[in-house]
Amino acid sequence: MTLEELFDIAKLQLQDLTDLDTPDFRLEQAELLKEEDIWEIVVSYLIEDTNKNTIPSAALTSEHHFQRVYKKLRIDKDKNVVGFYMYDSKK
Repeated sequence: MTLEELFDIAKLQLQDLTDLDTPDFRLEQAELLKEEDIWEIVVSYLIEDTNKNTIPSAALTSEHHFQRVYKKLRIDKDKNVVGFYMYDSKK
């Protein structure tokens, strides 16, 4: 499987997890786990920041209204997602 195929599978599976029209999906890493014949990939995308400040003056600042989340997926040789995990990008 190519990286592009893995990325397309991930985007298809993750697109319903964000309400944004353009969630800016990014393939962050990919690794073939040969013993298990599984690809393990990390994909990031944007979601609306529901914890944003509600102070009216915040609209005048450069405060971000989105946050990037990271998910780890495991994809088998038949292109099925067989695992979906939270992923901490700071580790």
